[in-house]
Amino acid sequence: MTHAAFGQIVLVGAGNMGGAMLAGWLKSGVPGASVTVLDPGPSDKMMAAIAEAGARHSVTPPEGLVADILFLALKPQVMDAVLPGLKSLVGPETTVVSVAAGKTIASMEGHLGQAAMVRAMPNTPAMVGRGVTGAFANSAVTDSQREIVHRLLQVSGPVEWVASEADINAVTALSGSGPAYVFYLVECMAEAGRKAGLPADLAMRLARETVAGAGELLHQSPDPASTLRKNVTSPGGTTAAALSVLMAEDAMQPLFDQAIEAARKRAEELAQ
Repeated sequence: MTHAAFGQIVLVGAGNMGGAMLAGWLKSGVPGASVTVLDPGPSDKMMAAIAEAGARHSVTPPEGLVADILFLALKPQVMDAVLPGLKSLVGPETTVVSVAAGKTIASMEGHLGQAAMVRAMPNTPAMVGRGVTGAFANSAVTDSQREIVHRLLQVSGPVEWVASEADINAVTALSGSGPAYVFYLVECMAEAGRKAGLPADLAMRLARETVAGAGELLHQSPDPASTLRKNVTSPGGTTAAALSVLMAEDAMQPLFDQAIEAARKRAEELAQ
């Protein structure tokens, strides 16, 4: 597929996620001239990136512009206020892609009309090109449109398509919110290290690098996580002693079951 196949891309929202997506598109070879960024107040850094790429910036939709891809990188709480002003950008061939958590396709159609729509849920590691995105396409999305959206989303990492829109709530709970769980794991490990006698700053450095390194090993290795865990665990050793606590029946797995379900339910509530 040539870069021309992307057509006119309109990116609404140039914050952290929108900026990361734009940087990924440009790096992958999407022509800057094919991108229009709509944002009332982008940062100086973002304005410089837009200018350097030869993209266009506007506060409101340029007259006569119809998007081939309308990419909504907005916070959920502003969607209802912003979407009505974007209806002129949506034509019969437009694909609307939203990364706003909790905003259903039905709610977007209420503002933009019926269209080919994709709900996507990336996570914050997308800002360093190491995210993962769950996506759902409605029945109006053609195979070629889905392929184009896939290519635009995968600049920040793998893309996994789900069979139903409801599954996006579980994706949100697992991978969308997931980085926060890992960051909290680092906090807990560091605090436990401090209580074991290490200086707090050293404990935090060790915890950060351990989790970052383990993540990179997981990324590079073809082995399942369970195999990598077993590789570290000598029978009767220190790791086994720790895992006997973490893997107890009332320990880590039940807590994660409860946490993921709480997040899934909340995503479901926000989608009402």
